Amino acid sequence: MSVQTSSQINGVDLDLLVQTVGAIKERPDLAQFEFRSNTRWLGGGRCETQIGGFYGAGSEDTTRTKPFVLQGDEPPVLLGDNTGPNAVEAILHALSSCLSVGVAYNAAAQGIEIDELTFEARGTLDLHGFLGLADDVRPGYSRVKIDCRVKSNASKEQIDSLLNYVMRTSPVLDIIRNPVEVEVSY
Repeated sequence: MSVQTSSQINGVDLDLLVQTVGAIKERPDLAQFEFRSNTRWLGGGRCETQIGGFYGAGSEDTTRTKPFVLQGDEPPVLLGDNTGPNAVEAILHALSSCLSVGVAYNAAAQGIEIDELTFEARGTLDLHGFLGLADDVRPGYSRVKIDCRVKSNASKEQIDSLLNYVMRTSPVLDIIRNPVEVEVSY
């Protein structure tokens, strides 16, 4: 059940949401963000990523007093120690997390109360591509399937419209669906 106050729906401060959208309409440069991470290999399939500061809304963010630390590893069948999710599992988390925020925020903006929201994501991957055993098999996911469940007082039509809008505006879904310029320097 979502926590609500007079200016909140789904835990989203509607006044702040309206102010943020208004500020970006007034000053489009405020919409430019740069997120950063630093990853260190720890041996075998293990790595540790720290995520701290970022640039956004016209300045460097200083609200994080210490970085978030994410662990990555592989399951034993892929020669790891299972100390954390592997990178392709982390992609499923990122996608589901982004869709969750998109649904909650946009539902709040439309006055739709969400009682329960879940995403079950599955990605299909063929190791022939990653291992270099087949040039015609991509190394990444060939398919991602997501089951979304929304419990709300909204009509089916409202939920359909909401989900279609979120699918069009989700940053992580866009990153997965469309090529992104990636530059690796060494």
